[in-house]
Formats: sequence, C-alpha cells, structure tokens
Amino acid sequence: MNNKNIIIFIVGILVTIFAYKAFQNKHRAEPYSNITYQSPQKQAIQSNHAIQSAYQNRQSNIVVQGEGVVRKILPTDQQGIRHQKFILGIGNITVLVAHNIDLAPEVQNLSVGSIVQFKGEYEYNDKGGVLHWTHKDPRHKHEDGWLKFAGKLYQ
Repeated sequence: MNNKNIIIFIVGILVTIFAYKAFQNKHRAEPYSNITYQSPQKQAIQSNHAIQSAYQNRQSNIVVQGEGVVRKILPTDQQGIRHQKFILGIGNITVLVAHNIDLAPEVQNLSVGSIVQFKGEYEYNDKGGVLHWTHKDPRHKHEDGWLKFAGKLYQ
C-alpha cells in the first residue's frame, strides 16, 4: 500500500467515525425534540380549559391544575372536617374551593379579586363544580394537591 492509499484509508475511517457520532447525537436528542417549555400561565389556561370541558361534559374525579380569581369568600365550614371555602372564577364558570384546613394551613389574607393557583380534584355540579383535595394525602392513596397565593404554597 502506498502513502496515498493509506491517507485515503485513514480519512475514510475518520469520516465514518464522525458520521457515526453525528448519527448517535441526532437520535439521542430526538426523544426530546417535541418537548416545549410552557409557562405556568399557559399551563393554567390549558388546565382551565380542561375544567370548563369537564363542566360542560358533567365529568368528575379529575385532577386539575390552573388558576382563578376569587369571586367570593364564604364562611369556613367548622362542622366535622373543617374547610376554608371560596368561589373562584375560572374562565366562564365559577368553582367552589373546599380547602381542608385540618390537613393543610388556611390560605392567609385572601380577598375578592385575588389570583389563586391550584391543583386539586374537580367534581361537577350544576353551579360550576367543586375543587377539593387541595392538600397532601396523609395516606398516600390520592394525588397531592395544593393552593398557591401571594407566592406561598398551602398544602
């Protein structure tokens, strides 16, 4: 073999190695190519749409996450398991939030017009629905929920 053939052989091996590495990197990145970052506000809007859809279809037992505007603050339910209660406007519906304050701290300084983010379970009713399980499940049998207001997480 002369020097020219040796150089062509080595260049061929190097090209093959680089092509193989490029192929590996391309296929390693592909599973993530369809993932896009969504801001919390965009996620809330999408989830708010899910709540509106659940209301229209009379669905219940759906874990949802989103945000709404406090429309009315109701008296705390002191009978049996205590619940902080308020009405959230979510799109064109209103939802009663029943936040168990025997398992989670009460949301402080809440007022009409406040924006509250949430994760909990939606239950249909003809008035718009109820959001509950906005706390951690001490038995670990239900997906944990939460409320977030003024930068503080309540669960």
